[in-house]
Amino acid sequence: ICSLAKVALENNYCQPKLVDEKVIQLRKSRHPVIEKLENSFVANDLILMPEEMIIITGANMSGKSTLQRQVALTVLMAQMGSYVPAEEAVLGIVDRIFTRVGASDDLSSGQSTFMLEMTETAAILNNATPNSLIILDEIGRGTSTFDGVSIAWSVAEHIYHQIKAKTLFSTHYHVLNKLAEKFSKIKNYNLAAKEIKGEIIFLYKLVEGSADQSFGVHVAKLAGLPYQVIQRAEEIQTILEKDDEMIRRIKAKKLEEQRSLDGF
Repeated sequence: ICSLAKVALENNYCQPKLVDEKVIQLRKSRHPVIEKLENSFVANDLILMPEEMIIITGANMSGKSTLQRQVALTVLMAQMGSYVPAEEAVLGIVDRIFTRVGASDDLSSGQSTFMLEMTETAAILNNATPNSLIILDEIGRGTSTFDGVSIAWSVAEHIYHQIKAKTLFSTHYHVLNKLAEKFSKIKNYNLAAKEIKGEIIFLYKLVEGSADQSFGVHVAKLAGLPYQVIQRAEEIQTILEKDDEMIRRIKAKKLEEQRSLDGF
């Protein structure tokens, strides 16, 4: 208790207001660990009402995972009796916090990264309740695009219709933003980034609406991939984005390959 009080004073935490309603309302929310590691941490507001789901898109490295984690940590800290890293926090009690984040495998027991991802997702869907908080980060990324999108979409629909838990769902599948057009309690938000003369500036600010780019090639450039690889990737990306015919050919080839396997 003394440690929590000391940290709260030193880092300007606020006293959370706990309410009966199933809500999460945060003003100027921060990540308690990352704000100590960065010179300037961008605080964000977030409102998640009962049964709501927020689809979060945005560039790689834009802060999607950080935002999700800080919300979960804030809820956890409040329920253990701590002040929380925000200017204001109104929180309903949750029974459990379910998370599906990161990538890992267990090859010794024959479980791939995708198999573990699906196992963790199954545990969430089979155990979460309307009083839970669900954090999903990049569901479906360990398989083909069509499979991944289909699974992610179906998982989102199941949570919305059957579980009705407050959910933060980050994804690079921008097509999932269409869920907000179908369901009134699904909202689209993104972590803003600006592109200036070919360079990306991450603003780390949560804004309403959907992102239409992930800037993966730019992140690859930051990581130090050779210049020739980056230049060629940009060329290929331009071709792929313009050439819808290529996608149709890929689909046709996939169908042909499946037919050729009928005898096996």
